[in-house]
Amino acid sequence: MKKEKYVYNTHTLRYEKVVEPWSKIFLRIFGFVCAALLTGFIFTLISHRIFPSPKEKSLLNEIQQQKALLSNAGDELERMREELAVLKARDAYAYRMVFGMDPIDEAVWEVGTGGHDKYGKLREYTYSGDEMAALQQKIDKMKRQMVLQSKSLDTIMNMAAAKEKMLASMPSIKPVREDKLNRDVQLLSGFGYRIHPIFKVPRMHTGIDFSAPHGTPIQATGAGTVIEAENKGNGYGLCVTIDHGYGYQTLYAHMSKIDVKVGQKVLRGQTIGRVGDTGTSTAPHCHYEVIFKGNKVNPIHYVMDGLSPQEYQALVKAAETANQSFD
Repeated sequence: MKKEKYVYNTHTLRYEKVVEPWSKIFLRIFGFVCAALLTGFIFTLISHRIFPSPKEKSLLNEIQQQKALLSNAGDELERMREELAVLKARDAYAYRMVFGMDPIDEAVWEVGTGGHDKYGKLREYTYSGDEMAALQQKIDKMKRQMVLQSKSLDTIMNMAAAKEKMLASMPSIKPVREDKLNRDVQLLSGFGYRIHPIFKVPRMHTGIDFSAPHGTPIQATGAGTVIEAENKGNGYGLCVTIDHGYGYQTLYAHMSKIDVKVGQKVLRGQTIGRVGDTGTSTAPHCHYEVIFKGNKVNPIHYVMDGLSPQEYQALVKAAETANQSFD
């Protein structure tokens, strides 16, 4: 039973019943309800933190799986980036070695995008924002690099098409087939100072000696025009010189027979003569020279056919070893 309150009225000299206004009653009820709701909310929040619901457990598990997938995707993207770097290195090799041009500038390759942080929205996600931002940044960088690489390859293809004739003309194979040589290709007498076989003194050897049986075919190492086909009096014996254009000439000496004539057009791999030992020579072989813009250069850099990169490096090293030449 509700307790009633009375107060003494000094004017009427009587006890009168206290009547509480509805506004005060409403405020009391409202305060109680708010306190109850706040207490319930805090209790629910604490209970969910300690005892997540099945749905929350599922969402948390999904978040963990997504973070793992993001991490794996980042690793896979890194492997793709490494493969792209290998492609870029091969691209640079083609630019330098084949076309004599500079490859993609490293600063352009690595440059990012300036301005505001375009990944800020992704970083706002609580559980995986940083991972998503980092992954998207890698993806965007790779996309830019792939566009650069694609344009670079287009340029190479255009230059290759324009320089197809030049590539066919450049000396690039051995003058004597490797299976016809008397000696292992790594034992050839190379470019540089060598002991002269007759005079027994060090002299500059301006070519490479390819030892092979008498009569073995000698082939043109690139397309061009025969400009000399004669018995030279300077120790070369029967000799052929081919002008390949673009500053390149090749010389083939000590032949036993010449199969071409001056002015004749020849193709790479075409037989131009036979191995012999005419001129100043101690054994059948082909003395081979490469002349670039009037200067005799090391032919070892123009005999890449049939060699792996490792074999080529071994051949370069072996050809630099001082030994006795055949002429």
